[in-house]
Amino acid sequence: MTAEVIAGGIWSMILDAGPIVQLVLIILLFFSLICWTIIFWKIARFKKIARLDSEFEHEFNSSVKITEVYPSARSDFRSSSMAQVFLHGYRELLKLRESKIAGDLNFILKTHIEILSRALKKGIEKEISELAISLPFLATTGNVAPFIGLFGTVWGIMDSFRHIGLQGSASLATVAPGISEALIATAAGLATAIPAVIAYNLFTSWVNHEESKLQVFSDEFLNRVERQLASISINKAHKRSVKDLQLIAKEEEIASDHE
Repeated sequence: MTAEVIAGGIWSMILDAGPIVQLVLIILLFFSLICWTIIFWKIARFKKIARLDSEFEHEFNSSVKITEVYPSARSDFRSSSMAQVFLHGYRELLKLRESKIAGDLNFILKTHIEILSRALKKGIEKEISELAISLPFLATTGNVAPFIGLFGTVWGIMDSFRHIGLQGSASLATVAPGISEALIATAAGLATAIPAVIAYNLFTSWVNHEESKLQVFSDEFLNRVERQLASISINKAHKRSVKDLQLIAKEEEIASDHE
């Protein structure tokens, strides 16, 4: 019964409030609904991304070659930020294989790694910017909502004092209803701002954690590519040295025949 009385009292104060205060409450309600929609959407999305990232990272670490991960990254892990960063790097790697960069093996290896590093960095920035979508609205709500509520309170108190002047009475029974109606706006502003600020700080922490995780994955991707390219370079150098030795041996054989 007490809860019903309190709820009924708050509802009656909202209905009895002035039009400006009611407009402020409607604006705050609008902000609050959007914030809670963002909060539930972000929680569901971050949980899904964390699960898919973990599964993709396990598959990536278990693979022998990078090419083995590409099909599943395209089809099974479309919502994984880590898989999307992988695709940025892998597609750039395919372009590098088709390109012809002049120079010695060390220069080519260094150039490939630098280009891949920029591609992965671009992929990380793209994923982080997508994860940070709607966070500015939470920050704005957390900063602005208390002031919107305060504006409604100040306006309601001004209106209450105007009615007091018209009635010519300053008793508590005359002052209290108008001020209590006005203070609802401040309470509504705080009720809107507090969840928005908490959610903004929580989601910002999650985004920063995701960025660090993607950076670690980027380094691991570059390490694997560098090892593979270095292995290819060593094999080519070995074949070239063997070929050179065969040519030298053949030239020495020809020279001995002439003697």
